[in-house]
Amino acid sequence: MSPSHSGSVVRSIRLATKLVAISVVAGVITAGLALPAIGSVGLGAKDAVSSFNSLPDDFTAPPLSQASTVYDSAGNVVATVFDRDRTVVASDRIAPIMKSALVDIEDNRFYEHGAVDLKGVLRAIDKNAASGGVSQGASTLTQQYVKNVFVDEAGDNQQAVQAAQAQTIGRKIQEMKYAIKVEETLTKDQILTNYLNITFFGEQAYGIEAAAHRYFSVHASELTLPQAALLAGLVQSPSGYDPVSNLKAAQERRDTVLHKMAEYGTITEAQAAQAIAEHVTLTVTRPQSGCITAQQGEGFFCDYVKKVVTNDPAFGASAAERQALWKRGGLQIHTTLDPKAQQALQASVTSHVHASDKAATAMTVVQPGTGKIVAMGQSRPYGLGTNQTLINLNVTKAMGGGLGFPTGSTFKPIVAAAALENGIDPSQSYDSPYSMPWPKMTDCKGGPFPEGGEVRNDSTTLKGPFTMGPAMAQSVNTYFAALEGDTGLCTVAQMANSLGITQQAGGENLNVVPAMALGSNDLTPLAMASVYAAFAAHGTYCAPTAIESVTTAGGKSLNVPKAACHSVMSPRTADTITGMLKGVVEDGTGHPAGLSDRESAGKTGTTNSSKQVWFVGYTPELVGATVVSDTDKPTSLEGQRIGGHIVDNAFGGTLAGPIWNEAMAGALDGTPAQSFGLQ
Repeated sequence: MSPSHSGSVVRSIRLATKLVAISVVAGVITAGLALPAIGSVGLGAKDAVSSFNSLPDDFTAPPLSQASTVYDSAGNVVATVFDRDRTVVASDRIAPIMKSALVDIEDNRFYEHGAVDLKGVLRAIDKNAASGGVSQGASTLTQQYVKNVFVDEAGDNQQAVQAAQAQTIGRKIQEMKYAIKVEETLTKDQILTNYLNITFFGEQAYGIEAAAHRYFSVHASELTLPQAALLAGLVQSPSGYDPVSNLKAAQERRDTVLHKMAEYGTITEAQAAQAIAEHVTLTVTRPQSGCITAQQGEGFFCDYVKKVVTNDPAFGASAAERQALWKRGGLQIHTTLDPKAQQALQASVTSHVHASDKAATAMTVVQPGTGKIVAMGQSRPYGLGTNQTLINLNVTKAMGGGLGFPTGSTFKPIVAAAALENGIDPSQSYDSPYSMPWPKMTDCKGGPFPEGGEVRNDSTTLKGPFTMGPAMAQSVNTYFAALEGDTGLCTVAQMANSLGITQQAGGENLNVVPAMALGSNDLTPLAMASVYAAFAAHGTYCAPTAIESVTTAGGKSLNVPKAACHSVMSPRTADTITGMLKGVVEDGTGHPAGLSDRESAGKTGTTNSSKQVWFVGYTPELVGATVVSDTDKPTSLEGQRIGGHIVDNAFGGTLAGPIWNEAMAGALDGTPAQSFGLQ
């Protein structure tokens, strides 16, 4: 075949391709304009029109994913958290030069054409047919906006992202139809503003406000001509023109935008030349996201807030709804965290137990009568680095915590409350020898609990007889074993349930066994603080709450979890327990923890082999629960270096007590002392 004949064939093929493509586009556009399709445009066009007409008419852009902000009770920012770093801004908060730069480089006829630019389509078809490939696109800004909506909706699903970006006739037809719908419902400025808010600009910046802050540390309203031109240039290829990693390519692309702006008369040639003469100067602000950025040990509380939003039915009937709410973001979350109490707690836990110690300490402080969590922290920082952790030792596994800790004797007040509520008098006396067999008990089904084993006191010299108050002060195990026997295992378990303890920290059922009285179940500081808050509140139990209010990006207030405060025991029972626990800090095992400037009450706890020690205590104003434990296959705390000192004898009063004391003293500093007001 001769070269001239070969060239003629190629030209014919290109012409045929061009004519088919034009007929397809023409058919689609006429369908979109509700005009009769031209019967002679060919099979491809008919198929395209059929596909066009089969698409649903409705196109609704979902709310854009934005950053959420978590605040403490004083209005200070705890952390900014986001699935995508985006802050949606109104049109008047975007520099006009930014809008102009984007239009000139991406769709200079934006204000002249409708949803589809037929002139641009034909120009692209002609150029692509001539080249034998795809060398020029023809999507309008409105079509690009529609595509970006689908890309954003796909999120991290790479398959869905690829489908939204696929270079297929089907996707182009979809873009065209929905673009027509968008142009019918939105003004050009609204479309342009939406485009700038949804578009990805690289370096984890979604939307023009985040991009302006990321690259230049300014607001979108403050962008200059050279800055706007650079950002407009990024839209085509955020990674290819990334000024952080490829400054030369970014500057060349910026200059291309400036030339286009001058070509279309948006700026003068002199303005373009002046801007081109400027070197690209970045003032990069790295993304600061997530609870890991929180200060004063607030990361654990921040993480707990996230878990509340994604787990509590108050924020959605299903897990998928709640996760979508969190991912969508734009939430203003005001919490119960008190900055003064948090600072005091953090100073105490980190000074008494070092992050590098084998052991760790955790503490939660709540407000009696409201359930508000006012402070939460631990000795190891929130993070992924050395001697850091993301596990919140204060809460259950389901809420981002671990498996909890045996509570030791801090469980004894629950036994006492169950006994008092069931008619056993505080003057009840038991022999309380150093050692004795466990009393006969029945389980919750009324069957006999298997007998066996002995219960012992911590010291051979600790012998009775005792009544309830002195036994509480001296933490007499044999007394509370006998009291549990007379009260009933199931009755004690029911009291624990009413105080919010329905499961162990790992999610297992409460282990209703005789050793329950001595704290054999694995629980958390948050759970124990909430229990003791009921004693401080004269018998009123409040479920712990972390969130005061949540407002969406649109200004709507959401329902938040309630404390659901209700009476679980008589005020007389609660006040009797408080009287006993005052004795613990005045003359008993908790004496090292007692506060000197106000009334306080509490209970120590030391588990088998001193693997964990606790102090749970309260004043009329606040309740705090502190635990110290080896967190990796717990071994005895005795002999370990904790806080720079070797621990000879590990007891709740001497190891956990001082942590509680300093945290509570700092939290209450300057607060007038109140009275328990016991009946």
